[in-house]
Amino acid sequence: MSAYRQSPFSNITPVVKNLLIINVIFFVASYLLRNVFDMDRWLAVYYFNSPEFKLWQIISYMFMHANIMHILFNMLALFFFGPILEYSVGPKRFLNLYFICGIGAILLQWAVQAIQVHNLTGGFVISHPELKSSYIEYGANAQRLIEIYFAPVVGASGAIFGLLVAFAMLYPNMEMMILFLPIPIKAKYIVPGYILIEIWSGVGQQSGDNVAHFAHIGGALFGFLVVKFWRLNRPNNYF
Repeated sequence: MSAYRQSPFSNITPVVKNLLIINVIFFVASYLLRNVFDMDRWLAVYYFNSPEFKLWQIISYMFMHANIMHILFNMLALFFFGPILEYSVGPKRFLNLYFICGIGAILLQWAVQAIQVHNLTGGFVISHPELKSSYIEYGANAQRLIEIYFAPVVGASGAIFGLLVAFAMLYPNMEMMILFLPIPIKAKYIVPGYILIEIWSGVGQQSGDNVAHFAHIGGALFGFLVVKFWRLNRPNNYF
């Protein structure tokens, strides 16, 4: 390659590069092994009272994705905004931020699901969730309970939302471009706007919408809290 034609991957930071590689490996493996090994069952994350829940899922779910568009959007966001953050806060803190936001995302998702379970049953958990009879006794609410208990949550979106919030807090005036709107908008406007859309979508979630909006909101919330707790300041030199 000519010295004057630098690869777009040449300036990618180590942690971002490894996260991209791991996510792609998991996605390809889930496709190739789909008829041999159900990775979603073991590596996606489930409601904490679900018989399908395993402790490692709070980490592994971040590397699982539902389809090509799901992983594409998440990895593009990581590729474009991750290196700037990693340069700013350092590799160790960046990696911690990523996983804290990803875990925070599922914690808020669980909290919302627990409220839903309480509204349906009067408690935050049901006894013997591995038994079919445990759901049947709730009559018309049985199907909704089964969806909460057995619908897997996958994706790096919660962690990515946390990174976007951190980016907007550290680089509020950096202009960003979004799909279908070819106008540069400052990060301090577009990121909060995106979060408001997620809140609206989560509160008024329509039938057939299987996006874990509250996981996105949880990741964003933990991104905000981590930046405040670490007392990260805006760099003097903007990229």
